[in-house]
Amino acid sequence: MSGPTNGPGDLPAKALETTAERPWPVRLLAAKIADYVDRMAPVWVEGQLVQVNAHNASASAYLTLRDTDVDMSLSVTMLKRLLAARGESITEGAHVVVHAKPSFWTKRGTLSLRANDIRALGLGELLARIEHLKRVLAAEGLFDAERKRPLPFLPGRVGLICGANAKAKHDVLVNARARWPQVHFEIREVAVQGPHCVPEVSRAIADLDADPDVEVIVIARGGGSVEDLLPFSNEAMVRAAAKCATPLVSAIGHETDAPLLDLVADYRASTPTDAAKRIVPDVTQELARIAQARERMTSALTRRLRTESERLAALRDRPVLADPTSIVGPRLHALERARAAGRAAVGHRLDRADADLTNLRTALRTLSPQATLERGYAVLRTDDGAVVRSPAQVTVGEGLSALVAGGRLGVTVRDVGTRTDDEVVG
Repeated sequence: MSGPTNGPGDLPAKALETTAERPWPVRLLAAKIADYVDRMAPVWVEGQLVQVNAHNASASAYLTLRDTDVDMSLSVTMLKRLLAARGESITEGAHVVVHAKPSFWTKRGTLSLRANDIRALGLGELLARIEHLKRVLAAEGLFDAERKRPLPFLPGRVGLICGANAKAKHDVLVNARARWPQVHFEIREVAVQGPHCVPEVSRAIADLDADPDVEVIVIARGGGSVEDLLPFSNEAMVRAAAKCATPLVSAIGHETDAPLLDLVADYRASTPTDAAKRIVPDVTQELARIAQARERMTSALTRRLRTESERLAALRDRPVLADPTSIVGPRLHALERARAAGRAAVGHRLDRADADLTNLRTALRTLSPQATLERGYAVLRTDDGAVVRSPAQVTVGEGLSALVAGGRLGVTVRDVGTRTDDEVVG
């Protein structure tokens, strides 16, 4: 069964007007895309050359321009004479800016750039861009000391990102195993320079960070030119390192090299050998420290035992331990003397108190109203209980109560008069 066919006059004018019954043929779509792309103005594009093919029979050179941060690239064509005019600086791996016009090749449906100018970015300009990026990342806090995590003392497994069969890999493995033979490595061999460096290192960081057995990650590369180390100042790689939750060690280049990766890492090693010394302890030194610690503990314990033994011997030689009753005897005599003195003092005090009580009893008896009554005196009271102190208080014939030593008497007033001195004395 054949598909729908349309004459030229029957084709939709716009893409939105196409349907399953009225589609565009490939040639028409390709022509429209080519026409749309052809209307685009020339543009300056920055990237890294990952392929330069100038050795062919045509008059054009074929280039591949790759983004420095993500895995995207574009094809570029350029006249060989224009490319040759730029000299030897235009080689694979170079950072360049290209002035080109987009072009769509309808026969194969591919998009490319037709370049009429290409310029290599100078080292000074690249370094200036890195310095600007450094300030931006620093303002975001990616280099702050508070973000730095401590490295584990004895990691069970170390992640190592390095070049294939590189000297940096050898330096890390040999020095780390010389210090701690039981150390285990999870190795990721990647491109450590060139256009593939950034994506491969970034993927390796994410891969090792996702491994729960990896406790520390080391990124190692030997020395090189400034251009060779530029990927380790790439923003995409630096941000990938900043996202890493596992402690990260940067060992890029020599001590004088300072890519931005060093600033975001938790520890910056001056060389791959220095990184090996930092991630694992030296078993020989640790055993020596243990031996020294044991000697110090043994010496301290021996001194303590000797001191305590001498103190115990001195205690045993004391008279109180030789004859325990010797400390009790003198104090027993003192206790008896104190008890006797206490008894004497209490007896004397009781005797004095008894004499005082006798004297008080005698005085009380002498001064008591009963003694006065016993001497023949009487106390007269009226019927309402008032004591009669004066003849004026009573009248003749009034009945009174007389209190005498032996009891009470009822009396009647027969006469009222004043007293005489003789009566008082009698």
